[in-house]
Amino acid sequence: MAQSKKKTIKVKQIGSPIRRPEAQKKILIGLGLGKMHKVVELEDTAEVRGAIAKLPHMVAVVD
Repeated sequence: MAQSKKKTIKVKQIGSPIRRPEAQKKILIGLGLGKMHKVVELEDTAEVRGAIAKLPHMVAVVD
């Protein structure tokens, strides 16, 4: 059985969720973030890209 390699992206939290709307905090948790400077590797899907697009001031895509 051949496994296909899925594309992934690394996302880093650069902004604090303090004094942010509850919806933005939930998006961060959904991405697996929550603490400053944490980096997670996620599958590169449209859903993940959409969540990142909603928080450009709080997350960054890292190479």
